[in-house]
Amino acid sequence: MAILFFVELAEGKVKKASFEAASYASEFASSTGKEAIGIALGTIDDQQLSDLGNYGAKKILHSNNTAFDNFDANQFAKAIAEVATQVNADTIVISQTLAGKAIAPSISARLKAGLVAGAVGLPDANLVVKKGVFSGKAFAYVKVDTAVKVISVVPNSFGAKKGSGSAGIEAVNITPASSRITVKEVTRQSGDIAPLPEAELVVSAGRGMKGPENWGIIEDLATALGATTACSRPVADVHWRPHHEHVGQTGVAIRPNLYIAIGISGAIQHLAGVNQSKVIVVVNKDPEAPFFKAADYGIVGDAFEVVPKLTAAVKAFKASQH
Repeated sequence: MAILFFVELAEGKVKKASFEAASYASEFASSTGKEAIGIALGTIDDQQLSDLGNYGAKKILHSNNTAFDNFDANQFAKAIAEVATQVNADTIVISQTLAGKAIAPSISARLKAGLVAGAVGLPDANLVVKKGVFSGKAFAYVKVDTAVKVISVVPNSFGAKKGSGSAGIEAVNITPASSRITVKEVTRQSGDIAPLPEAELVVSAGRGMKGPENWGIIEDLATALGATTACSRPVADVHWRPHHEHVGQTGVAIRPNLYIAIGISGAIQHLAGVNQSKVIVVVNKDPEAPFFKAADYGIVGDAFEVVPKLTAAVKAFKASQH
């Protein structure tokens, strides 16, 4: 028996969420006397895959087929289910990214496997898994009775636990399923800042900024911190910021180490997407703003006065470290 985890790739690199999936799978495998094996689909050099050994993986199965370079949920689900059967895996671990959400249910159906979507903890000795419910406001404990199980892990909930080691790479020949998707164009986010689902530091702002022309102070703070920018839904709806920056229940759900909310009142729909952040800092001139109840730190003040001072303080601190 083995624990199989999905190695998600992007532009020929291993995504951060895959290191967390490797850690989760290897720790579960260690507790049950099994082996953690990864499955990677698409073009990538073997050294990057071998580095997953630092996170506990013993072996990575790699289909170096360019047909997998563009994500197709049907192709990926079929391939992963096929490999799971080949290696006699009784558990498949997938990060609950956009891709993971698309393929986990399909893999579950193909293998007649019980699915725990949104796990935030390892299975216990009775195969009971902790997961978030009600937009993260409560937890449920789910027991999986099927012979094969699929677990999708919420990004940043378990952590990528790096050690030392090297995973063996083994080529695997998988014939991709016929695709009904034709990729016409791929537009990628540019720059060195992490995309929102993977970001550890996020600076977000809302209607309190009064208009898109004032976003410069938000970007300045984000640049000083090395953070990713985000926004509330009303801001995206009026096109002050692009929709891919919208965080909340109907946008991107994130779990960064630090979330700074500026000029956002903190409606329940917004909180649902950010309340799993490890530290929340709120800047708002309204002392009654609901967001303060969820904040670890709060600053009551005008964003146009507070944010530039925060940026200056961050720059001064970083300068003092050199």
